[in-house]
Amino acid sequence: MFKNNKNNRIIADVIIIAVFILTAATALFLITKARIERVPDYSSRDSWAYFAVGDDKYADLFLLAPTVYTGDRRNMSVGERRFLTKFTEALNMERGIYEEECRMYAPFYRQAAMNVYSLNSIDREEYLQLAYEDVSNAFEWYLENENNGRPIILAGFSQGADMCLRLVKEYFGDEELYDRLIAVYAIGWSFNEEDVLQYPQLKPARGANDTGVIICFDCETESVGDSFICPSGKTSYCINPLSWRTDPSPASHSLNLGACFTDKDGNITEEIPKFCGGYIDIKRGVIKIPDIDSEMYPNPVSSLPQGSLHVYDYMFYYRNLQENVKNRIEKYQNR
Repeated sequence: MFKNNKNNRIIADVIIIAVFILTAATALFLITKARIERVPDYSSRDSWAYFAVGDDKYADLFLLAPTVYTGDRRNMSVGERRFLTKFTEALNMERGIYEEECRMYAPFYRQAAMNVYSLNSIDREEYLQLAYEDVSNAFEWYLENENNGRPIILAGFSQGADMCLRLVKEYFGDEELYDRLIAVYAIGWSFNEEDVLQYPQLKPARGANDTGVIICFDCETESVGDSFICPSGKTSYCINPLSWRTDPSPASHSLNLGACFTDKDGNITEEIPKFCGGYIDIKRGVIKIPDIDSEMYPNPVSSLPQGSLHVYDYMFYYRNLQENVKNRIEKYQNR
């Protein structure tokens, strides 16, 4: 009898301990999941990579990062600092083009992962839409709390450029807001006539001086005929950042003010004036670069074809873009 009672107490203790461990594990899982999946709170500075950096500048820059998340999930977590570090480092590599002229804002967002771009365009939209939900929330908060009627530049590279175009579609049909738009630097992405017909506020740049326009291009070698950024069979708007023309006439490397290669902190580690020329393939709307050794600049993105120079779009024309940002701001001020 005594022995049975002792055994029963042992069994009961084991059950209590097991229940406690299970409850604790469940609670930890739910807390961790909530931390990873949380929607960013843009009233918190922790949700911004840059917040009002350069407060004495004339114009505001709303800058959106390219794809940096290469993990197994479909969207990047904003609950784990290790991913946010890569996010900021990617922004730092672009900031030098804008920071002399702009007060900078750059939100963290649950961007679509690199693996999303291996999906077809319909299937990937679910994850891009989640990313844009954050971007739109961040921009709305910025407009309501920080902008105060100041002129705006939108800028991004790759997925960040896609997010910029989505912002123009959603917000800049409003004439009063559109009047504050200096330019959109949607580098490494594309838009076409169908987009403009649906959203007339999408105005492609036609020269070096127009404002309220979208500067858009992506770079390739001459061997490439298709990519998910600029698909074959579609003609994208494109402007040559050397000549600021939209026709196919070649622009010489002599017009290149300097290619700049930067480190993770944004410091220029190498600058090469007159690095490369380029011309527009008007059938697809991309920049073709015939005068570099493409083997020295390999494509690291598996979902893009070999010969794509996409990851170098900003680097190859760094100084030309930097000068153009200053130029368009001056034109906006004096218009």
